[in-house]
Amino acid sequence: MKKLGTSRRLDELGRVVVPKELRERCGIETGDQIEFFTEGDAIVMRKYRGCCVFCKGTDNVKIIMERAVCAACLQKIKDEQ
Repeated sequence: MKKLGTSRRLDELGRVVVPKELRERCGIETGDQIEFFTEGDAIVMRKYRGCCVFCKGTDNVKIIMERAVCAACLQKIKDEQ
């Protein structure tokens, strides 16, 4: 993990502001869904990727028309047209 030298306080509701630099670096925009994980005593967050609605895979997933579709299934759809 890379330390950025930035810290934020939790408010009384448990909220924290994610610094703009981090949001931009990770491609997180207003309204994006975020998912959380733990690694030991660390909390890890990332932009929600979801799983493919067709194969349930999680690699190379893109949101298309508000649905998560992986690159492999997207290619299969294109090939069938």
